[in-house]
Amino acid sequence: MIYLSMIFFQIVAPILVLLVIGVGLQKKFTFNLKAMSQLLTYCFMPIAVFLNIYETSIQLSVLGQVALFITIFIGSQMVLSHYIAKLLGLERSETAVFKNSVVLINSGNYGIPVAQMVFATQPIGVAIQVILVIFQNMTTYTYGLYNLISATKSGKEIFRDFLKMPIVHALILGVLLNVFNVEIPQPFRIPLDHISDGFVAMALITLGAQLAQIELRTMLNKTILISCFTRLIIGPAMALGAIYLLGIDGVVAQSLLIASSFPTSRNSSSLALEYDIESNTAAQTVLFSTIVSCLTVTFVIYLSTVLFG
Repeated sequence: MIYLSMIFFQIVAPILVLLVIGVGLQKKFTFNLKAMSQLLTYCFMPIAVFLNIYETSIQLSVLGQVALFITIFIGSQMVLSHYIAKLLGLERSETAVFKNSVVLINSGNYGIPVAQMVFATQPIGVAIQVILVIFQNMTTYTYGLYNLISATKSGKEIFRDFLKMPIVHALILGVLLNVFNVEIPQPFRIPLDHISDGFVAMALITLGAQLAQIELRTMLNKTILISCFTRLIIGPAMALGAIYLLGIDGVVAQSLLIASSFPTSRNSSSLALEYDIESNTAAQTVLFSTIVSCLTVTFVIYLSTVLFG
């Protein structure tokens, strides 16, 4: 109950507050959601990801373990979501959103605060979560982006659109400046920080604005329920198998198991809105998985403590 209340009031409740603000503003002013999505995709997202990568200090030994785990875990989630979508008989656009809802995890504004709370005296646990955020960002804007635009475009158009994405340039630039230890001049760093600080609020308010157009009862459909079950229950179970397979133990194992239990990434909804592909379903899935996760994440934290604490 202590973990449940802490996670809810420190993590889930603030997210829900921003969603409610978005719902209220949308009902009053009827924003242009396409314009808001473009602002996120072409300004807030790339700058937030760039600074995340630029500021992260990664130990090679830990990175190797995490990279191997991520390869197995995300790969297994991709395969699993593909076959579940086939079994459900989903259409191409629905399949794209379903796959992203399972594979793309909210490792940033949900995962890092949880890690900071659980590993307050063990910094390596937080460092691992930051590494996972980077991997998730890369997965989002490669695999996740491909899923969505391949639902409506040819291979040549997919490649051209991918190269146009500012997030790709941000990832490359962030890595280069990090590796070569290049300092960003203050006249540029200060506005970058301001934009990055506003990313979470902007993303969640935009998601809330999307949800304002959705009837809550429509969330209880088969596809969303199966998606959330796969993301929140099967995902951590498969992660536990990968941890034992690789012989990982201690704080690293604990951190990886907890990280596998987080809900669907809000970026999956933002991208769906940007490309106008089943955006309502994507938004509903993010909301439902976030609400349910306050229970499932609590259990996984407890389990990780018992197994690896």
